[in-house]
Amino acid sequence: MRSSGSEFSSNLSQPCVLIVDDEAAILEALTTALTQEGYRVLTSNNGLQSLEIVRATKLEESPIDLIILDLMLPGISGLDVCRLLRQEGHRVPILMLSARGSETDIVVGLEVGADDYLTKPFGIRELIARCRALLRRRSQIQPEEQPTLQYQDIILYQQEYRVTINGRQVNLSPKEFSLLELFLNNPRRVYSREQLLDQIWGMSYLGDSKTVDVHIRWLREKIEPDPSSPRYIITVRGFGYRFG
Repeated sequence: MRSSGSEFSSNLSQPCVLIVDDEAAILEALTTALTQEGYRVLTSNNGLQSLEIVRATKLEESPIDLIILDLMLPGISGLDVCRLLRQEGHRVPILMLSARGSETDIVVGLEVGADDYLTKPFGIRELIARCRALLRRRSQIQPEEQPTLQYQDIILYQQEYRVTINGRQVNLSPKEFSLLELFLNNPRRVYSREQLLDQIWGMSYLGDSKTVDVHIRWLREKIEPDPSSPRYIITVRGFGYRFG
């Protein structure tokens, strides 16, 4: 890891960006461009080191404000880095970079928790514009706004991307978290599979509605005392699902 621009401990009001890429030329080019834009920059060339950096800086005076994350990394992929960070509750915006530009690759990247996806080769101006948009969106979330949703012993921390049951943290995937958040916001309401697809996957989703059943099963396995006899997520035969 290295910091770029002025000394890392100074100018803490400037956003801090972590760039993770195993191509030295890309690291150098992005570091130069972002430093010129006034950002503080940290770099890493592998996934495991990037995880250590984010974990180490989470509670510091100057946490990381944005991660630019390459998909293909040695040791552990960018997808796995993104997935692990989200499971651990890190909400830092992630801009994923990849030479893979198919719709499937983009959807997978976004589903594991990336906030945006940029296909290589890309223009520096476009990357900077996307960084600004992600940081602007992050700045609109006020620190004092830490809403929670609670049902019995389940507590969902909306901005921290964290769920606890009886004080024990439960790691959920992005889709599982979104499903639980929707249910907690609307207890006792019955949702059809099609409504859940529209709410969680988006109206443009073209996949099979059975994906809802799969994610409901996974969510039950994580939050239900007895998934075979659920007490939270109830199947309403002929209609869909309700919570509570």
